[in-house]
Amino acid sequence: MADDHTDGGGETGMNLDELREEIQEIDHDLVELIARRTYVASTIAEVKAREGLPTTDEGQEQRVMDRAGENAERFDVESNLVKAIFRLLIELNKVEQRQATENE
Repeated sequence: MADDHTDGGGETGMNLDELREEIQEIDHDLVELIARRTYVASTIAEVKAREGLPTTDEGQEQRVMDRAGENAERFDVESNLVKAIFRLLIELNKVEQRQATENE
């Protein structure tokens, strides 16, 4: 495939390679945000452990899912897809929180 292929005449005026580069930058940003979220979640786990609070907070998890759905609608993204991604993030954080408390 030649480098000068376009995106099919879309409004962006960007060619395929430029669009792929933009996706690569977005992917980098997403991973950076996941790392940041994970760091904050592990800090929350430390606070919960220090204060004797349970690892799981179903009410907070529901609030996160509700916000995810609202944000998906605001940005016109499939709500179920966004909620599935957030469910994975929550589960990742719960596993890490449990591991942190086990290692103490």
